[in-house]
Amino acid sequence: MRIFVTGAAGFIGRATIRELVKNGHQVLGLVRSEASAEKVINAGAEPHTGSIEDIESLRSGAKAVDGVVHLAFTRDFQDFPRAAAADRAAIEAMAEVLAGTGKPLITATGTLSKRKGSLATEDSEDDRNTPLAERMKSADLLFALAKEKQFRGMLVQFSPTTHGAGDGGLIPMLIDMYRGKDSVVYVNDGSARWPAVHREDAAVLIRLALDKGTAGATYNAVAEQGVAIKDIMTVIGKHLNLPVEGKSPEEATEKIGFFAYLIGLDNPTSSEKTQRELGWHPTQLGLLADMEANYFS
Repeated sequence: MRIFVTGAAGFIGRATIRELVKNGHQVLGLVRSEASAEKVINAGAEPHTGSIEDIESLRSGAKAVDGVVHLAFTRDFQDFPRAAAADRAAIEAMAEVLAGTGKPLITATGTLSKRKGSLATEDSEDDRNTPLAERMKSADLLFALAKEKQFRGMLVQFSPTTHGAGDGGLIPMLIDMYRGKDSVVYVNDGSARWPAVHREDAAVLIRLALDKGTAGATYNAVAEQGVAIKDIMTVIGKHLNLPVEGKSPEEATEKIGFFAYLIGLDNPTSSEKTQRELGWHPTQLGLLADMEANYFS
């Protein structure tokens, strides 16, 4: 198949390109700049100039292919509703092109939206009363449009840390933030857990979903069900030579702002159904070992 990938020059996007090309697919990658185009070409794809806010570039990209993987999302945490609205507009534009074709359209969200207090699965409900709830409207739109317009819409829910060498996500952001602090903190006793997945494993999942995923399905990109936040912070503290300590939510917020909310979320998540349905079996390094090997050099 020929696949259109948004977010193609990103951390997960480049891994996805390599996985698709390795398995005989051709890839058209959305890029905004010459630097991004070079990254996409080096990964094995053909660049397609545009952005997720350039609706015509999305339509033309989707029209030229046999399927779409939508990974791009504007990281505007100062105006998250606007970023989420742009995401929905992008999905709607590409869905219009795919109407009536039965072709796959995969979009991405995160597991942190799930209700807390138990092990989340692919079928768990989202918590619509959190700062992250706005993003869930994209999943609602995808499934509604897929049913209405008859294309194969699927959702991949990513772990809050999709890790690997060259990661630019939450873990490196935490590390950089703590470089300027006098200690590394976790919330309360640090028992909150984040699921995790290596980007190479996530790329395999995306390829399998394109090949044999079911219309209307949700798949969890989760290799480790839950890594304790205290363990993550202990690795950071060790490498930055800083003490590691627990703080109340209020104290942690005063010290690290919105990150305190994120690292206080207990988000254990299963991918048992995903692995069973797609035959997906993660094989890469776990989060803590990956951090030790690749995050502090």
